[in-house]
Amino acid sequence: MSTPSTPGPAVADLLGLVAFGELLAFERMAGDARLAPDLRRRAALNEMAAAEIANYQRLADRLTALGVPPEEAMAPYVEPLQAYHDSTEPRDWAEVVTKAYVGDAITDDFIREIADALEEPDRALVLDVLHDSRYADFAAAEIRVAVADDPRVAGRLSMWARRLVGEALSQASRVAAERAALTALIARGDRVDVSGLFGRLTAAHTARMAAAGLNN
Repeated sequence: MSTPSTPGPAVADLLGLVAFGELLAFERMAGDARLAPDLRRRAALNEMAAAEIANYQRLADRLTALGVPPEEAMAPYVEPLQAYHDSTEPRDWAEVVTKAYVGDAITDDFIREIADALEEPDRALVLDVLHDSRYADFAAAEIRVAVADDPRVAGRLSMWARRLVGEALSQASRVAAERAALTALIARGDRVDVSGLFGRLTAAHTARMAAAGLNN
């Protein structure tokens, strides 16, 4: 039997980050489903949660195959990711879908930027477990429905989205500062282009807000 190849620290770091993100997303979505206004929407969010836990298992299996205990790879990210979710607890269905649409998307963009520097098969795995566009489409449609039903909701959700992005970027900065291996993956040439990365994240967020009928 062949022994697992030893991964570089960046591989284990990124797989651990994404794995814990998937695990937290499963817990959050399953819990938030109780706020759904009807069974159709409740089922849709639970379907999204099921996809998250399936993705977590794929990442955990890959870490195990590389000889890295999944719990060890995830441990450095428990505090910052948990802090983000604890500080952005949605109060109603409109805030649930806005968090899924805005918060998850900017996190995916951050991961996608870093994963681009990985080698195969890890690059393909990380990119494949990022959120399916149909879930973003579902969330955006729900936001537009909420705004159409009560135009005053747009202002509240826009403020909520800004808070989500602020918290997400704050924790992303923390992760980038504390995990040198991940920071190295963001490098462009001989320097770490963190400001450029955050500029791209912000631009993508602005486009998403407009698509959902919210103000940046």
